Amino acid sequence: MTRPRTPVAAVAGALAALLALLVLAGCGTGSSDDAMGGESMAEPMMDDATMRGLAEEVAGGAMDSTSASMGDGDMSVDAADVAESATEEGAEGAREAAIISTGTVSLRADDVGDARFEVQKVVDRVGGQVTDSETRTDDDGEVRTARLVLRVPSAEFTETIDALEKVADLEASSTTSEDVTSQVVDTDVRIRVQRQSIARIEQLLDRAGSIRDIVAVERQLTDREARLNSLLRQQAYLADQTSMSTITVHLQRHPSEEPEEEDGDDGFLAGLSAGWEALGTVAVGLATVAGAVLPFAVLALVLGLPGWLLLRGAVRRRRTPGSVAAQPAAPAEG
Repeated sequence: MTRPRTPVAAVAGALAALLALLVLAGCGTGSSDDAMGGESMAEPMMDDATMRGLAEEVAGGAMDSTSASMGDGDMSVDAADVAESATEEGAEGAREAAIISTGTVSLRADDVGDARFEVQKVVDRVGGQVTDSETRTDDDGEVRTARLVLRVPSAEFTETIDALEKVADLEASSTTSEDVTSQVVDTDVRIRVQRQSIARIEQLLDRAGSIRDIVAVERQLTDREARLNSLLRQQAYLADQTSMSTITVHLQRHPSEEPEEEDGDDGFLAGLSAGWEALGTVAVGLATVAGAVLPFAVLALVLGLPGWLLLRGAVRRRRTPGSVAAQPAAPAEG
């Protein structure tokens, strides 16, 4: 037998069902919020991880650059970049030898000014230039010595040396050559690698999202750019030295010869000239003797004059008593 439901029981059941629905809805909303919150938190974490990776990559590049130094200790690159650039350099084929040539030529001439002009003509003919010049003159204003520093194309170096040796009388000539092909290749490789490294660092700078990462990347970028500028200066120096050779030319005048004495003419004028020369010789001799005797004469005068005065006084005193005694006595007056 079934007991009928009362209104109170029906209301209680409805409230229980409503409460259950509310609980289920709250749980679902919480789960959804948690999921969305997790996704939103994951994104910042991914960004932080990315930034840390960037910083580690930059720092790693710095460590690689320190550990993979190439020769001079200042220039450093990644080993992979060096290998890649070296492979590309080798694939280009054999490079023409880079030679630095220098020479010195010493010449003597009767007229240094004319010889200097001839040297300038040789330089103009081969397409070179005089980069330094120094001249010295004598008391008459004529050029006595000159020094010229020439820069001529390396391809014309040997021809220029041969031409300069024929300008005047050759005193000495020397040449030296230095092969710097390995330095040129090494510098070119380093420049290429540095440019590639700078391009990568600039990409990292675009991806940096925090001030700390930007500062770290810019520090590395500044360091790489400074090294690149140093390498470019070295490359320009090597290019200048290998394309133009340096020659130093020394010019000196021949020593002047003393004119030979001509034989004297005979006759009155020759005798007069000989007499004057003899008179001059005698005068010089007498003057020499007088100069030698004069000190002794002065000494004799200084010492002899007082002695002579004393002697004269003594003689005068001695003569006075004798004279008085010799006089006759006066007669007595009567």
